[in-house]
Amino acid sequence: MNKLLQEYFGFDQVEIKKLNGYDNENYKVKTSSNSYIFKTYLYTKEMYDLVEAENATLLFLKENNQKNIPDPFPFKDGSFIKVLDVNGKKSICRMLSFLEGKFIGDVTVSEKMLESLGVFLAEIDLKFQNFDNYVLKSRKWEWDIQYLNLNKDYIQDIPDAKDRSIVTYFFQQFEEYVTPVLPDLEKSVIHNDANEWNVLIEGDEVCGIIDFGDLAYSPRINELAIAITYACYDKENGLDWALPILKAYHTILPIKENEIEILYYLIAARLCTSVCNSAHAKKENPNNEYASVSEKSAWNMLYNILKINPIKAESAFRAELGFDVKQPLPIEKALDRRYNHISSILSVSYDTPIYMDRSAFQYMYDVYGNTFLDAYNNIPHVGHSHPKVVKAGQKQMAKLNTNTRYVYDLLSEYAEKLLSKFPSSLDTVYFVNSGSAASDLAIRLAKNHTKQEKLMVMEHGYHGNTQTAIDISDYKFNNPKGQGQKEYVLKTVIPDTYKGKYTQNDGTAGKMYAQEAIEQIKESEIPIAAFITEPIVGCGGQVPLAKGYLKEIYPAIRQQGGVCISDEVQTGFGRLGEYFWGYEAQEVVPDIVIVGKPMANGHPMGAVITTSKIAESFGKGVEFFSSFGGNPVSCAIASSVLDVIEEEKLQENAKEVGNYYKSLFLELKEKFDCIGDVRGSGLFLGVEIVEENTKEPDTALAHLIKNELRNQYILISTDGPYDNVLKTKPPLIFTKENAKVVVTKIAHVLETHKSIKAVKA
Repeated sequence: MNKLLQEYFGFDQVEIKKLNGYDNENYKVKTSSNSYIFKTYLYTKEMYDLVEAENATLLFLKENNQKNIPDPFPFKDGSFIKVLDVNGKKSICRMLSFLEGKFIGDVTVSEKMLESLGVFLAEIDLKFQNFDNYVLKSRKWEWDIQYLNLNKDYIQDIPDAKDRSIVTYFFQQFEEYVTPVLPDLEKSVIHNDANEWNVLIEGDEVCGIIDFGDLAYSPRINELAIAITYACYDKENGLDWALPILKAYHTILPIKENEIEILYYLIAARLCTSVCNSAHAKKENPNNEYASVSEKSAWNMLYNILKINPIKAESAFRAELGFDVKQPLPIEKALDRRYNHISSILSVSYDTPIYMDRSAFQYMYDVYGNTFLDAYNNIPHVGHSHPKVVKAGQKQMAKLNTNTRYVYDLLSEYAEKLLSKFPSSLDTVYFVNSGSAASDLAIRLAKNHTKQEKLMVMEHGYHGNTQTAIDISDYKFNNPKGQGQKEYVLKTVIPDTYKGKYTQNDGTAGKMYAQEAIEQIKESEIPIAAFITEPIVGCGGQVPLAKGYLKEIYPAIRQQGGVCISDEVQTGFGRLGEYFWGYEAQEVVPDIVIVGKPMANGHPMGAVITTSKIAESFGKGVEFFSSFGGNPVSCAIASSVLDVIEEEKLQENAKEVGNYYKSLFLELKEKFDCIGDVRGSGLFLGVEIVEENTKEPDTALAHLIKNELRNQYILISTDGPYDNVLKTKPPLIFTKENAKVVVTKIAHVLETHKSIKAVKA
């Protein structure tokens, strides 16, 4: 290297230090009077053209009085670029002046620094408006945000499935919100990499910027998106730190409204580009630490940005720049509009209803910019807007959607996939479009097979909204406004080990409750066609059936010719953690299983799974047909849900996080006498709120907790015969951090309530 520098630059005595580089080799060269950076790149024609374009850019800026940037330093013959042999490699070589100073990554960042950065970038970008370069205009590469999709292949290099899903989600959001407006954005050459290790600082002022190797002809707003990303990604409340950069830039070079509308997604896109390339570089060259230097911060910000409602981000940007903040319809008017055409019998949740706009994983976003942590909705099983599920639906919808009178592979493929999750005896499936329809069909199957009409149901049970489902749902027919219990329905007592007659949940209570139910079976004047129950009775207050209960009941039902139905609409698909299906906890195998709700992550789908023997009986009757049951789109979506559960190990997550979540509630129970019981398993939990030191329901306090949490942007609900049981059934991607937030907030509500109660006393 010394010989090369002497021959081509006339440098005699120099100090040489190799520098870190992403994909090229750079050297700091120090002479007696100056410092330089000698940059080398493996030769390709394309790279030569890019280096030439970068030099042209630097020379242009120099001619336009731009200070504090690297200056191209000529070879002896006056040229700025040469192709030379460097360490045995054909290399493109150039020399630049070396800028001394501290990097912004080395100091504690202040608001004034960020304002200075905004001004500095705006001043350069102003000059770039008069610069044109055909090589940069034709450059398409993965570090230019507008070409985000060039990074798509790198997503698979990210080792963790959940991380891959987050990145894929933001890719989809980019396609939805950014891609359509790209042609309307103002473009120019931009620096394209104002990160914390390229920006130099002196005091509180930006004094220089280096590394123009990422130059791009791109929407100008990308310059800001990149600068904001790297200025904020290691900060709490990161997007707050974006505001001084934005405002300062705006004073020099005005930002347009259409740019502000997509800035949130551009920041997310840059983070995705960073983590994708880090993962790819790590795979290709595990020893290149420089390539993943910012990876941890990028991941932290990517997960944190999910917690920020995009509407809130846009509103903050608008307010800072003096644009009108978009005003959504007030909730009162939105409700009035709803009730113009929708009956008020279709109720809404919470004292103050929520006007939702969009959602992502365990977060829901309202139209006013608030983000809600969803600890309640068990239907988006693998997470709201999960990208794999979304893609499966979009792709199949664009290809084929029809009914089951036609032959298509997805029906058979999904049937096989679903049935593989059951014992071999449960080998036949009927697809419908809801859990309610599945309950209705299950009863038809049972009656047809047994030639009997009588049904045994569980106290407080709920099985859907069809007439048949309501007739077998104590939760509905026993309501003061309900239709009452039908003659053919036999109701048995819920085997509740907290408030019931028998409380020893070691198998003793289960046997005692079962014995009473068996006596009812024996006393029935006509045989029972079917016994239907949920393994955990949701509307009963998340009450798990006492241990061993079904193990006693099922043989008794079968002995007198009936069949056993397990309603897994809420408890199935791994939600309980330890078990994929709730009936497994009772060590039994039902004759018919009902599934729905989470089966297709919110897409309307349900199914009845049964034995070939029962199916054969049903097959001798009137033809069964469901217009939408098992259609290709539903099958594609439901299949993707099973894939996500497996890929992201969500059953395991439900077990681990659920155990932790439950332990937090049990700790809370020790502190507050108003918590009577904590029950359930996995991410299907109930917390019974009672009058202190009694088992009497405290419905008012349960409602207070639910609504106070809603006011603090956490969603849970209440249920049970007295509506005094807090129920939490979050998407299976729920984390321990999320669980801690929920329980901490509940503790705060209870502490406040206790203090107020004490003052009143």
